[in-house]
Amino acid sequence: MADGAPPRKLATIVAIDVAGYSARTEADETKTTAEIAALRGLIESIAEAHGGRVFNSAGDGFMVEFGSSLSGVEAAREFAQRAEPRVRVGVHVGDVVVQPNGDLLGHGINVAARLMARSEPGTVLVSADVRRLIRGPIAEHMVSRGTMQLDKMAETIEGFALQTAAPSTVIPQAKNSEPLLAVLPFDNLSNDPEMQFFSDGVSEEIMQRLMRGAKLKVVGRTSSFQFRGDRKGDAARALNCTHVLDGSVRRAAANVRVSAHLVETGSQTTLWSDRFDSSLEDVFAVQDQISESIANALRRTFSSVSSKAIDSAAYDLYLRGIQTVFVSKDLLPGITALEEATRRAPQFAEAWGKLAELRAHFLFHQPHAERESLAAMVTAEAGRALALDPHNPAARLALLLLMPPWGRFIEAETIVEPLLQDSHTDGYTFQFSATHYMSVGRMRDAVAIARRGYELDALNPLSSHLLGFCLWYAGQNTEARRRTESALARAPDNHFSAINLILMGAEAQDWAAVDALMSPARLAQYPLRQFARSAIQYVKMTRDASPQLRARALDAARKDFEETGYVDLPALAIASHFGAADEAHKIAAAAKFRPAGDGRDQMGFDAYRSYFLFHAYWPEFRRDPRFAKVCARLGLVDYWRTTQHWPDCETELAPFYDFRAACEKAS
Repeated sequence: MADGAPPRKLATIVAIDVAGYSARTEADETKTTAEIAALRGLIESIAEAHGGRVFNSAGDGFMVEFGSSLSGVEAAREFAQRAEPRVRVGVHVGDVVVQPNGDLLGHGINVAARLMARSEPGTVLVSADVRRLIRGPIAEHMVSRGTMQLDKMAETIEGFALQTAAPSTVIPQAKNSEPLLAVLPFDNLSNDPEMQFFSDGVSEEIMQRLMRGAKLKVVGRTSSFQFRGDRKGDAARALNCTHVLDGSVRRAAANVRVSAHLVETGSQTTLWSDRFDSSLEDVFAVQDQISESIANALRRTFSSVSSKAIDSAAYDLYLRGIQTVFVSKDLLPGITALEEATRRAPQFAEAWGKLAELRAHFLFHQPHAERESLAAMVTAEAGRALALDPHNPAARLALLLLMPPWGRFIEAETIVEPLLQDSHTDGYTFQFSATHYMSVGRMRDAVAIARRGYELDALNPLSSHLLGFCLWYAGQNTEARRRTESALARAPDNHFSAINLILMGAEAQDWAAVDALMSPARLAQYPLRQFARSAIQYVKMTRDASPQLRARALDAARKDFEETGYVDLPALAIASHFGAADEAHKIAAAAKFRPAGDGRDQMGFDAYRSYFLFHAYWPEFRRDPRFAKVCARLGLVDYWRTTQHWPDCETELAPFYDFRAACEKAS
């Protein structure tokens, strides 16, 4: 190399951009800017995991460097699978010039960018030079697309399309040919604004019947119902679905006309369309006809399970009852609406299931003395729903919620496993089931389950929140923060997301982010509610790091034990995290574990869950061999020995002690 000449090297370059970026920005600049910021976090996270780095970005475009072609191709496939909005990806290997600021220049980068421009959203195009360097299973997933004349280049190049089907996990994945249907909210073409609930009800009923009676994946209501009016054109791309059902409802006096059409999104071909005229009282029979027509169009068979026709007043009550809320007192209007819906329509399986689910969530915010009677009501309501519809996911989730926080893990799994194997299970229920696997220390499985549920209802803020929650506990902090930030942006009053982001920020020493979330102005508008005191204490102990301040974590656990004989599992994990692991284990050995059923018990589903013991950022309590004795008392060791599904922390603890041997001794 001549003196003063910039250094050169061989590198694999991955070029990425968002198709349709300009149009998206024009339609909603604020939303698109937030999406691109979140996308950058994901790309950086994936690149780092595969040994790469982002060396240039502009607008919606990213250039990523890898030292290994195999690593670059593996990362490229992950970019295409996971990026939202969907991206185009090109991969090439070539000689590049290294600039003083770390940027790279050269013909190889231009080739990667041109390949990217020839790819489709959600796909990867790889050069022949890269293909020649790849060995192993991933090479079998590259299909030649022939010789290409790249834009503004004289040379031609052979391109290979990389198949980007999601990798297998503990959850059965849909085959590439399996359809994913989005049912959009039907347009209300009537002058009566009250008909909007009725129009939504038509779409909702079709969706429920498809999920209940067909072997067909259906995008969750919260995601698909975001696409109304002018936004309907974005639904197929945003929801990554193969088919879209759309339509309209027009009411005139006592008559109604429902028009519907089914579109295959890849070719934009209308597979089926029809119109149904009926008196208003027969509209639910019309919904049956629509569902059956869709089934014929997709060549799918429906089961015979279906609710009897439900009157419109009961259905309006159902729609009002299933609105997303984040505060316990806000559950009551929904419970009341669903109680009335089931009174009006005793055969309405979905209303019974949702009533059981909402009441089960409400139970966690009531004194323990009142929970037994509430649990009996939940059990009866869930039983009623399952008698009408054995697949009802809300009813089965309600029964899972009634499981105690620890001690009956094997029984809980008998509820969870069938849910995960059932094609009728909706995204939220799928994701919520991941908390069981977190509670038994199977964090990798929990993340896979949460991610699969997220794919079924990606635009639901609860989906982003639950996926972020699992990722955080599994130690994947970068993506966890991105998912949780997305959840909070869509639902700023969700104090669960806010507290998680505060704790993540404290762990990362990102005090600017913490201060923003805990600013007086934000807290006045969006309070942390039951987490306010604990958030302030945790942030202070993390930020200050003084022994006197950190000792407060142990003092709280010790005081609870001395006054009641009980102790809170999260208190032990936090005290250990702040340097008091030995003292925490001494308390654990002598104390009973909460809940005790007294005034000190905490409210909420998260209280006393054993997944606090497996948090990636709080490992100190489990690094002591006495941890196995705690697990035995909680019923965890019995679960692990019975199922032979040992927790992920077994590998993590190997440098400290033989975890499995300690569990065998403690059992």
